[in-house]
Amino acid sequence: MLEVVQAYDREHIAELPTDDAAAVERKLIAARERFEDRNGWLQPHQRMAVLHRLADLVIQRREAFAMRIACEGGKPYSDALVEADRAIDGIRTAADLLRTRGGAEIPMGLTPASEGRRAWTILEPIGVVAAISAFNHPLNLIVHQIAPAIATGCPIIVKPAAATPLSCLELVKLVQEAGMPEGWVQTVLPESRGLSSAFASDPRVAFLSFIGSATVGWHLRANLAPGTRCALEHGGVAPVIIDRTADIDAIIEPLAKGGYYHAGQVCVSVQRIYVHKSLKDSFVERFAERVGRLHVGDPRLAETEVGPLIEPAEAERVATWIAEAASRGARLIGGGRLSETTLAPAILVDPPKTSKVAREEVFGPATCIFGFADLAEAIHEANSLPVAFQSSIFTRDLATGLDAAERLDASAVMVNDHSAFRTDWMPFGGRKTSGYGVGGIPFTAREMTAEKMIVFKQ
Repeated sequence: MLEVVQAYDREHIAELPTDDAAAVERKLIAARERFEDRNGWLQPHQRMAVLHRLADLVIQRREAFAMRIACEGGKPYSDALVEADRAIDGIRTAADLLRTRGGAEIPMGLTPASEGRRAWTILEPIGVVAAISAFNHPLNLIVHQIAPAIATGCPIIVKPAAATPLSCLELVKLVQEAGMPEGWVQTVLPESRGLSSAFASDPRVAFLSFIGSATVGWHLRANLAPGTRCALEHGGVAPVIIDRTADIDAIIEPLAKGGYYHAGQVCVSVQRIYVHKSLKDSFVERFAERVGRLHVGDPRLAETEVGPLIEPAEAERVATWIAEAASRGARLIGGGRLSETTLAPAILVDPPKTSKVAREEVFGPATCIFGFADLAEAIHEANSLPVAFQSSIFTRDLATGLDAAERLDASAVMVNDHSAFRTDWMPFGGRKTSGYGVGGIPFTAREMTAEKMIVFKQ
């Protein structure tokens, strides 16, 4: 059995049965049978109808989903409402894809050998999708996996994070209520880590969608069955550059949000802030004042801005990393253990570049501030790690913004916004060790298709 507890106070919520090897096998068989029965494939209009009904059902349960997210995942209720709204929009985005997605004509007659032929491509579902998700967005991440699978016509089996399975289970119930036939969208709660790995590497799986740690993601990719495609979404140590022309008044609020949203448990959360030396003292003072006013506590309360970490062990790890940097000379502002699971937001000024908070993804409520004299120096430091996801620069100089956007090693660069900005229809994925493939609902849907060319000889 799997016990689910509240992230904030560790109070019991539910106990769920787990799946043994026989149960996982039954689900894989069912998914494969749905895919192999082409006569049973849903037509595009049927899949669109399911997605539209699903969006309507989630709307009806918006507040309940938000409270569930706050309880099991610890995300503040106000942010959890935003997650629910994003999930609704994401489901609709997936439905809208079916109005425009399609293949393309391939030119023929360009050589004598190709005369008298017409050729075109069509997009087919790739096959059974195995999806493994993370805890930090327990509804919206599931939507990013399930909705594209429904849109493309792929059977999907999704494994939610063990700490936050309830939103996923409820969403899949609503998928069935929306009219999706049995066997197309299933959940799995493997009873062991080994069974999870076996599920991901099963040769009947055509596509693995993984959201989580780099250690696990790269391990799973190395063990995929031959021919299985995958997309891996890991994390980063997101850099933000504050140019000497930046408007300090305009940047404090977005950086406080980008650094401490969901207690920093976001894969593109602001972590490394590089400030021009002429602005550093002023920025540190004002940023510290705003971060110090963040309301920390019970995520179920409307006024809470920063909630707990997902479990006590994570709070202990982050606190240890902060203490290590402080003991090695960083100036610590704020911080401290408020409860078993909750940390006060921390700012570390000039931590050693070799400290964990400066080199590894902290995934907690802590940011690092460094000064720089030359923009090239800041860009070099921003690019110095083996991770590369989203980054940002604040500047009022157009040439500086364009130059940095091209030189920063990142999959996306935000100009005059924090690194954690995202919409669900934009491409989203890391470079280097930060991931493999491209996420975002339209892009995931494309990854879940196989292109077939048809050549017709007249």
